[in-house]
Amino acid sequence: MTFADILESLGGMGRFQRLSVAFLALPLAMLASHNLLQNFTAGVPGHHCQIRITANYTRYVNNVTKEMGAESLLRISIPMDKNQKAERCRRFVTTQWRLLDPNATRANDTKVDTEPCADGWTYDRSMFRSTIVSEWDLVCDSWTLRQMAQSIYMAGVLIGSLLIGGLSDRFGRKALIIWCYLQMGVAGACTAFAPNFTAYCVLRFLCGMAMSGISLNSVSLCMEWIPTKYRAIIGTINGYCYTTGQFILAGVAYAIPDWRWLQLAVSLPFFVFFLYSWLFVESARWLASSGKEKRAVKALKKAAWINGRKKEGEKLSVEVLKSSMQKELSSNKSSHSMADLVRTPGVRKISCGVSFVWFATSFAYYGLAMDLQNFGFNLYLTQLVFGAVDFPAKFISVMTITFVGRRFSQALSLILAGLCILANIFVPQDLNNLRMAFAVIGKGSLAASFNCAYIFSGELFPTVIRQSGMGLGGTMARVGSMIAPLVKMTGEFFSPLPLIIYGTAPIISGTVACFLPETRNVPLPETIEEVERRSRPSQEDEQQMKVLLDFTKPDPNKDGS
Repeated sequence: MTFADILESLGGMGRFQRLSVAFLALPLAMLASHNLLQNFTAGVPGHHCQIRITANYTRYVNNVTKEMGAESLLRISIPMDKNQKAERCRRFVTTQWRLLDPNATRANDTKVDTEPCADGWTYDRSMFRSTIVSEWDLVCDSWTLRQMAQSIYMAGVLIGSLLIGGLSDRFGRKALIIWCYLQMGVAGACTAFAPNFTAYCVLRFLCGMAMSGISLNSVSLCMEWIPTKYRAIIGTINGYCYTTGQFILAGVAYAIPDWRWLQLAVSLPFFVFFLYSWLFVESARWLASSGKEKRAVKALKKAAWINGRKKEGEKLSVEVLKSSMQKELSSNKSSHSMADLVRTPGVRKISCGVSFVWFATSFAYYGLAMDLQNFGFNLYLTQLVFGAVDFPAKFISVMTITFVGRRFSQALSLILAGLCILANIFVPQDLNNLRMAFAVIGKGSLAASFNCAYIFSGELFPTVIRQSGMGLGGTMARVGSMIAPLVKMTGEFFSPLPLIIYGTAPIISGTVACFLPETRNVPLPETIEEVERRSRPSQEDEQQMKVLLDFTKPDPNKDGS
């Protein structure tokens, strides 16, 4: 009898498991609001230099504007770029009154002296009433600060993956997820009142740490309480909750165009999640593997009672649990560390493969998802389309995960995403619809890859270091998301280079995933020793290999004639 058999006897996928999945899934829907929030709170509105005479003679210019129109005023004050749009970062040193003549041309504009926007900028507020870009002038020479803010948020997620993954393996899933809900609520709400850019970045960093802890512990609590055959379905439900969150973000951002109120709106729900999270039951699988058998039995009895299996729960005792998990508990070390991820060959192979998968998935995903304004479509509609594609993508992925296998699904989704990204290199810039189609398919494939990675990675690592392993995957994912904005800058040297890099990484990682062990219909490993045992060929396999080698070995008695 194994731990999986105990769960099955106490109700399997009963009322307790369904309630746990539901209450853990709700916060996941709000994580997308924080992950992709800067598409809206840091949206770049149309802008140009504040007109010189506006800065000095406001009352006079108001009269002039009424007489000749704002367009004419802009014409004589701001040079035009190659697309005949007002330059964003330069203005004429002196007002070019000659351009009021309708017959005048701008052919000599390049010879006219221009200067940077010394008096600030004028922003188009038709789409965004207020963003951190317009409030703190993160444009022109300061445009990199916008990318820095997103990188700092991802740095928080990175630190969270490293820190919280190990802490939850030591102190439990429940304690860490409660703390992360509270941290997300407090830090997110305080961000809405940030007095300056520095405070904003610090608070976003804390939000990133909390986000990482919530996602990691939600997955582990789900997986460790449900039977093996339901793991893929539950993992996909969690993925769909994140997808639903993308729709929520688009709707809330459209309804609230001011970044401070938007930030507050997506942060307050985490206080509700914090209040009800105290009702969560700690993972009995983790408790048993950590030597806390009495608490594990208590948790299992509570699950049995909620599932209507009170009699079966009463039969359970510490002795029954120990005898059922004797093999796992006898070889379990008192403590584990991140070093266990690379100490033995089997786990080391898994760690390397998982690192490749998570890095490439996140790297390419955020390269697409955090650059919605550059597709040339309505930002809110683009967010909806990018969210909508996740539904069919994740449905197809769960079918292949369930009926074909995790390894095949992981490799296929990564390679397909890479090919779609590379295809856009050969599509002309003016074919926006085709470019958008390839980007949407690529983003859907990456969403499917994320969906598979959460399930696949959790099944590959043993219980005693599962959170550390998931933390490693999260770490590599955040490294990818931090590097992604920097890769965009390489386009200044060779315009297709960012797409080449974004597309190549998933293809390489998809190939690496082919060498990971398949976990479909395989019980969760409890210990490192179990993983190593599975990674070694059995005696029967070794005997068959020996027979094959003997059969193919040339006979020394023959001279070859």
